[in-house]
Amino acid sequence: MPKREDIKHVLVIGSGPIVIGQACEFDYSGTQACRVLRAEGIRVSLVNSNPATIMTDPEFADATYIEPLTDEFVERVIERERPDAVLATLGGQTALNVAVRLHERGVLQRYGVELIGADIEAIQRGEDRQVFKDIVTSIGAESPDSEVCGSLDQILSAVARLGYPVVVRPSYTMGGAGSGIARDETELRRMATAGLEASPVHEVLIEESVLGWKEFELELMRDRKDNVVVVCSIENLDPMGVHTGDSITVAPAMTLTDREYQNLRDVGIKVLRAVGVDTGGCNIQFAIHPETGRLVVIEMNPRVSRSSALASKATGFPIAKIAAKLAIGYTLDEIPNDITGQTPASFEPTLDYVVVKVPRFAFEKFPGADPRLTTTMKSVGEAMS
Repeated sequence: MPKREDIKHVLVIGSGPIVIGQACEFDYSGTQACRVLRAEGIRVSLVNSNPATIMTDPEFADATYIEPLTDEFVERVIERERPDAVLATLGGQTALNVAVRLHERGVLQRYGVELIGADIEAIQRGEDRQVFKDIVTSIGAESPDSEVCGSLDQILSAVARLGYPVVVRPSYTMGGAGSGIARDETELRRMATAGLEASPVHEVLIEESVLGWKEFELELMRDRKDNVVVVCSIENLDPMGVHTGDSITVAPAMTLTDREYQNLRDVGIKVLRAVGVDTGGCNIQFAIHPETGRLVVIEMNPRVSRSSALASKATGFPIAKIAAKLAIGYTLDEIPNDITGQTPASFEPTLDYVVVKVPRFAFEKFPGADPRLTTTMKSVGEAMS
């Protein structure tokens, strides 16, 4: 179906400052989105706190605001610009968190602004650890045994049941911020305190250890007619316990049997539909036991992610560009594939080559940083071949 005619003006929320875990891949995504929306005749307003990005160049938006990415400042932009919709799924975790706060404060409803790309329920289902775990269970899949905790006492009680080591994962964070692997109570107390502080909702997931398991990712896209494509499978050379941003990765996945891949694909599509990402892309992470083949779902990002940029470069499938078109009403079969020039985006990419990504570290510039690789991202860049 053609694009929505009720959307004439879109506010794009950028990703803010370049920090470890959230860098130029979101500038890459946001720039594509702004260009696509303007080409469709839609007025684009952009808010981003980082003037050094490409997307804040004058030619990419009709109105650009270099302002702090807080709900208060974004509300002032909405009040001034009066957009029809807000697109937050291309600005990383920062943009999603701002969108959630705008919804909770009633700002979007007050100004009659729609959240496109992923609605607020989908964001909360994908980012809230307990809700996501319940969704995974409801579709017949498995996630690591875990408990969601909001205090140190709850965390200690959960670990008493799960046993050491455990993984600490805060909700609504990016780049593994505040996460870690606790092997004793001293480490647990330190990580629990950091995790509760890092989470905007003061909530962490205490999870059974799956250290040493094989780690895989799927990049998926869905349109409002429920067409789903798996853009790319990615395999981490480093096992679970090393953040995917710090791992050497290979696309497509190399060590999965066909049965394992089809199971991974089926579970991924079920998760995407259950979470409710109606228009756009998402990234789902899995772990597979190397001996038993047990498959567990680790987490989901209901937005364009760091891995989306890798998948786009690896396959030539412009995820951010297509996500922007899906957000304004197009379906996958209406969007042409730029690479083939003949097939639509509803055809899944197939690779007859292998792409390898190697992370780049700069521990020499951060002498106080712990160089050991954990669930918190520490790489400052990457190379791909």
